[in-house]
Formats: sequence, C-alpha cells, structure tokens
Amino acid sequence: MGNIKNIANMLKPNHDEINRQKFVSILRKKILVDFAEDMKSVYKNKVEPKFNDLNSRLPSNGREIRTHMLKEMIFKGWSSLRYNAQLMTWLSVKSCIERDLSKMIELSNKIQKLNPTGGSLSLDSNVKVPREITELDIHLMPGCFHTEYTDHDVAQGALYHYGTSVFSGGLQHRKLVKGSVGTSIANFLKIAFPNFKPDKILDIGCTAGANTIPYGEIFSNAEIHGIDIGASLLRFAHARAESENIPIHFHQKNALETGFESNTFDFITSSFFFHEVSVKDTNKILKECYRLLKPGGLMLHMELPPSNETDPYYNFYLDWDAFYNNEPHYLKFRELDFESLMNDIIAFTNHKKSEELSSVVKISSEKQRKYKSKHKYDLSKFGLTKKKIEKDCKKYYETFIN
Repeated sequence: MGNIKNIANMLKPNHDEINRQKFVSILRKKILVDFAEDMKSVYKNKVEPKFNDLNSRLPSNGREIRTHMLKEMIFKGWSSLRYNAQLMTWLSVKSCIERDLSKMIELSNKIQKLNPTGGSLSLDSNVKVPREITELDIHLMPGCFHTEYTDHDVAQGALYHYGTSVFSGGLQHRKLVKGSVGTSIANFLKIAFPNFKPDKILDIGCTAGANTIPYGEIFSNAEIHGIDIGASLLRFAHARAESENIPIHFHQKNALETGFESNTFDFITSSFFFHEVSVKDTNKILKECYRLLKPGGLMLHMELPPSNETDPYYNFYLDWDAFYNNEPHYLKFRELDFESLMNDIIAFTNHKKSEELSSVVKISSEKQRKYKSKHKYDLSKFGLTKKKIEKDCKKYYETFIN
C-alpha cells in the first residue's frame, strides 16, 4: 500500500529485546515439552498407581488428577515456571511497544483518515465490556483486551499481536502459516463446500485481526466484518488490514447484541472465542449468530476439544489455563456436552425435533465422544531436541539476566 508501513511489522527491538523474546520462546518450549514429559512420568509411575490402590480404579477426569498432582513438587515447579513464562511473554515485548507507541498511533490515525483499500473502523465507547474482561487480565495479559492508556491508543493491539508471536514461538508449528486458524477454516470451506461463495463474512472476537485477514485473502470478493470489544485491538487490526491491501470493516461490538440486521451474513466464524465467555452467554451468542445468518448460510467456530473427547490426563494438562491463566469460563466450556448444546440450538432455531434429526444429533455426539486424533507432531521437524533446547536456554538465559 504505497509507502505506508505495516503496523504488524514496524517494531524494531534492539539486541537485548530480541534475545529476551527468544529466551521466553525457548523457555516455553522447555516447559511445554521436556518438563511436561517429566511431569507426566511422575503421574504415570507414582500418582496413577497410588490413586488406583486407594480407589480400585483409574482417575476418570482431570479434576481427580489435579487434586493429587497438587501435592507433587514437580507440578508445583512446572506450574510456577509456566505461569511466569506467560507473564514474561508480555513483558518481553512491552519496552519496544512503549518506545514506538506514538509512531504506531500516528500510523493508525493516518490510515483511518485514508482508508486506502475501502475498509473501515467503527468504534463505540458505550459498548458493554463483560465483567470478566474488566476484572481480570485474560491470559495474564496486562490490561486485557479493553484498556486504553491514551487517546487513539493501539497499545493493547500491539501487545496482543507481538506478544502472541513470542508465545507461538514456543511451539513453532503454530506459526508456519500466517493467521493459521483463519487460513485453515477458509481453506476447509473451499474444500468441503466448493460451490460456497460468501458475499458477507463475520469474524466474532477478531482481536488484532490476524485470523480475520485470511478470509479477505481467500474470499477476495466477499465483504469481511470483524467485531471485538477492544478499541485498541480494532485500531491495530484496521491499520494492519489496510496496509496489507485487505478491505475489512472492523466494529466495536459485543457479540451478545451486535446491532446488525437479521439475515446479513453468509458465513459466521470465530477463533478460540467461546471458551472465554460463560456457557449462558454461549447460547445467547449462538442465537444471535443464527439471527444474523442468511438462509443457507454457514457457521463454523474453531475451539478447544470437549473434555469428553480427550483422556483424563490431557484434560488435567489443558485445564491448567482455567486455574492459573485467568480464564474463568474455560473449564465449564470444555465440559459442555455436544448433544445438549445441539438440543438448545434446535430449540431456538424453531426446528421440529424429528426422530431423524434426533438420531443424527445422537450419532454425531457419540462419534465426537469416541473420536481420538491420530495426529502426532514430529518435533524434530522444528529443530526441537532436548540438547538443543538446553543449549539455547543457557545462551539466552545468560543474555536475559545480564
């Protein structure tokens, strides 16, 4: 887009900042790969047999495992490291954001005036921000999604974008594709529904726009809309999309009540959004999505696996975020039952619950319960070995503390 910079690439961290960020990414690899395997070994060799001796059965859910793992020093150490690595993720990018914040705000303001590709930014200071957002730093991210420190602020958008880059650097397979979730969903639509040509697309909880932009790239003739409650996130997302020549319309809205007209969108989507809202609000938001969807439209939301789809130990591992990462709805969302959720959806869509439809729901639910992914990551493809991680950690740790 001419000589206008991309806000997603404009930070220039110095030598120390680069190495701090690399250190945090490598530390996360160590915690989530090696230390996690050591912890699982303690569970398998000590905690699980002891539980079996006491109860004459194996643990049936993650909560039971957590109760016993809380007593183990390896879990306390692993959890403490993981918690602090999460805090360090955001801190590792904070200094360069603060240094270049005025330049980013200036760029965002310039792009808002020009709107060179035809996108738009619509902000509403009266939008209702959910209490869990105002009271908690979700993901331990300072200021969460909504905080604004100055006029026309983009700080939280920058923090989310650059922080998640460091976060994902800890698991390199996550960053092989730009906006990987949005790209994956859009490509899935192309394959599964080759004749589907959406005119209007809505991305709910779009944050800083990374997963919204791919819809504009892959469905280039569609009108793309993204909504979120954070003005700073949306300013950043708008500036990024415009600089990448993708016209997207960003709106500051609460997904519970969007204000869009009924039957507006051909496709409605989200990326790991619903586990951040209450179960009660999940049903309300799905009902709102149904209102917005055109007849014959599609809705697809990428989310965490339900707890009845994964084994008890993996549930214990995944549900760490519910207890230590300021995600209060995480656990209850994962415990949602597909069949009961579908029955709720059938109720508010006013579909007659025929025997055929009930059978389809039951069969789909049973398939979901029995589904076990056969996908395994070959960490060697990403250059991850125990020796390499230990060597890199030593190098960056020394840089970090000095």
